[in-house]
Amino acid sequence: MPKGYWIVHVDVTDQEQFKKYAVTNTDVFKKYGARFLARAGQYTVPEGTNRTRNTIVEFPSYQAALDCWNSPEYQAAIKFRLSASAMDLVIVEGYDGPQPS
Repeated sequence: MPKGYWIVHVDVTDQEQFKKYAVTNTDVFKKYGARFLARAGQYTVPEGTNRTRNTIVEFPSYQAALDCWNSPEYQAAIKFRLSASAMDLVIVEGYDGPQPS
């Protein structure tokens, strides 16, 4: 079963409020088996546009990624983020097919 991923681009406008969101979602991510692959590290934008902070969250499955987003716990955590940031998020299914050799 392919993994699921959240690909997140965010501009934080209120660091203190955003920290509340980050603390609140910790238990939710743990519940759904999330693992951070990238979290606000150094980046380059060779093409297109982007926000100032980028995160990739891996889940054990696409369904787990969807379930986390739709959970009452995560929806409660979002309330801390809405007034503290602008965010683009896409939930994608991983790819288990052939790779370049």
